[in-house]
Amino acid sequence: MKQLFMFVCVAVAALSATAQTRTSELINFGWRFHAGDAAEAANTDFDDSTWRTLDLPHDFQIEQPWVAPDAEERPDNSDPGANIRSRLSGRGFKEMGIGWYRYHFRPSEAWRGRRVLVDFEGILLVGDVWLNGQPIGKTDYGYLGFEADITSLLRWEQDNVLAVRADTRDASNSRWYTGAGIYRDVHIVTTDPMVHFERHPLRIVALPDSASAATVSITAEALCLGPAPKELAFGVRILDREGRVVAEQKSREPFRSSQRKREYPLPTITISDARLWDVNDPYLYTAEVTVYHADGTAADCVRERFGVRKVEFGPSFGLKLNGKKVILKGIANHHTLGALGAAAYPRAIERRLRMLKDFGFNHIRTSHNPYSTSLLDMCDSLGILVVDELYDKWLRQYAGGRVAWTEQWQNDLPEWIRRDRNHPSVIMWSLGNELQTYPNLPYADWGVTPYRMQRQLLRRYDETRPVTVAMHPRGRSLETDSLPAPLVMETDIASYNYRYMYFPGDGRRFPWMTFYQSEATTSNVGPNYYEMELDKVIGLAYWGVIDYLGESQGWPAKGWAQGFWYIDLQPKPTAYMARAVFKDDEPVCHICINEGNRDIEWNGVKQRIRTLSDHWTRTPGDEVWLTVYTNADEVELRLNGRSIATKRNERENPKIRNQVGFGKIKYEPGTLIAIARTNGKEVARHTVETAGEAVALRLVAENATTWRADGIDLQHVIVQAVDKKDRVVPSATADITFAVEGQATLAAVSSGDHYSDELTQTDHRRLFQGQALAILRATRQSGAVTLRASAPGLKTATLKLQTRTY
Repeated sequence: MKQLFMFVCVAVAALSATAQTRTSELINFGWRFHAGDAAEAANTDFDDSTWRTLDLPHDFQIEQPWVAPDAEERPDNSDPGANIRSRLSGRGFKEMGIGWYRYHFRPSEAWRGRRVLVDFEGILLVGDVWLNGQPIGKTDYGYLGFEADITSLLRWEQDNVLAVRADTRDASNSRWYTGAGIYRDVHIVTTDPMVHFERHPLRIVALPDSASAATVSITAEALCLGPAPKELAFGVRILDREGRVVAEQKSREPFRSSQRKREYPLPTITISDARLWDVNDPYLYTAEVTVYHADGTAADCVRERFGVRKVEFGPSFGLKLNGKKVILKGIANHHTLGALGAAAYPRAIERRLRMLKDFGFNHIRTSHNPYSTSLLDMCDSLGILVVDELYDKWLRQYAGGRVAWTEQWQNDLPEWIRRDRNHPSVIMWSLGNELQTYPNLPYADWGVTPYRMQRQLLRRYDETRPVTVAMHPRGRSLETDSLPAPLVMETDIASYNYRYMYFPGDGRRFPWMTFYQSEATTSNVGPNYYEMELDKVIGLAYWGVIDYLGESQGWPAKGWAQGFWYIDLQPKPTAYMARAVFKDDEPVCHICINEGNRDIEWNGVKQRIRTLSDHWTRTPGDEVWLTVYTNADEVELRLNGRSIATKRNERENPKIRNQVGFGKIKYEPGTLIAIARTNGKEVARHTVETAGEAVALRLVAENATTWRADGIDLQHVIVQAVDKKDRVVPSATADITFAVEGQATLAAVSSGDHYSDELTQTDHRRLFQGQALAILRATRQSGAVTLRASAPGLKTATLKLQTRTY
């Protein structure tokens, strides 16, 4: 993960003095913000003294009230597709709008004589930027960043103002909740003005070439101005995980005065005794590349992490990583982070990834846009494989709509590939999603020619990964539904959303095809995994594994609510079903009670949505349908000490494998235990007890020992209502008020209730199933933090924490 502080890369040339090369300073702190449009706000002398002061990352849309649809617009639950009639349902029932940001600064004296850039990683949905009243850059696709050279516009020894206008555009410009504002990091970068590397300059390909060695090929793009030298000198150092130099070299490359900016293929470098990057051992190296002035002093230096790995795809085995078969066990979700909206907090991203990894997931598809660099950095560090996706539909809802897609993709694609190509976690590129059914795509051949054009440009910047497009579940050939669409024939990987049942037939007719279930239904977890030919396919990504804002299937639901996890990341029982499927080597046993079913149709796919729970606090006399999720041989169910039944896990039946059903069970207060056995021996158990009346609150911090005082790091604290025996009371619905003292602020509150009308940027939240979530943001000063949670009739809970400088 990239460090969130200024770094200086220093290189030392032979017989020369140490020289400062490149600096990068995070400027996330102390921005001024105004919700709504503001005339003349780009001007330097504009009065912003009454504006709100805040720190980035920031999503101003998540702060806005919910906008309920009018009664005549509200979807009828009998018509699951009717939510289209509500113009804001797709974007999370939040109003569209404009937000302004302004940042005041005085240029550092250290910048004099330097080239100075401002780097925005993302502004949603579209953004425009000015410095001292002059336009310096913009983005029409807020999921990608840009930089601007501001050297000539700086005003020395006086106030300078960066002004940013962010616009969500119309509700029709996206079909999911996007968020709004400067939601990713902003940096000031300085380099040598005459000799320096360009944006995303390195292309690193590291492959094992023997049992113990690896060959690293590096291409570096550099610009040289001023007097033309005969050669440019480069230095390369390869550092291991501990920062030790394991390989280094220097080279001189011919300089062409007619091509002052170009890519320099550097001599290959060998790592002896190389460690491979793998999902179970994600070992990372760092390449440090320096370009020198003619006098031997270092001009610029860049560092990039990479991994040594070999990825193979083929119809007979699907996917191999370093020669071993791997099945993608994945998630396809939007980029937002629950109560935080789109604001890309690294700790919130890490929380999700570690949770997924713990439950057996090893894969993320970035649906349907590039995610933040911090997510890819963490996938590199944790060993999570990524299918990196650029767009959704090409002609509509792909971005802000201010520029036509036909004029936009040529700029987006190089930025995307150059930014992401050195991440070992990225194993496949995806150019779009569910678009092959649109007859109005350019060149009237159902997307084939636009795909070929994009793929050709993509391969200019990376030739090491296959390219695909995720196919609409019902978008087969126009001539006959028994054949794939023409676009499938063009892609390197046949990616089908939901329609895994086509894999065997298509594979027989087109034996070169390698198959990936790019979206799978959460309601069919288990069968849609086990019914694939696992020895041949690449794997799958479950759609909407984590509940998210937007794409609601009817008010008052604020978005998708069919995930394995609630929006606050509390697991639903189905999360343990996924764990039982994905973690064959770890015994799983989890009780699941079906509270009711409803049938919906999503994307042309019929689904049965089940409301599930896993507690034993109910009304006496109730009867419940009970299933135990397990990967063991059998399960015994015991209620208050007596055995109800013992049932076998029917592993030979993919439709019910790992789902041991006990049918209808009559509830009685007490203790219910599921005991899982393999070969007659207990390997796991799950116990649920009837809770009493709630008497107190309890606070549980998730990362209490590693909370950084960097102004961005988060602390997630769960609040629970408990009875006299310290058991969580799932029926408790008290309204909790939070108070924070010390070196932190309350960033957001949340619960798993996707139907609640409560806002998340406030200081109170009602419990859902007996608990809620408070998210604290550290200040930049280390020190003590006290969190209090209170509610009428319950004992107040107090938690003392500490932020530290590491």
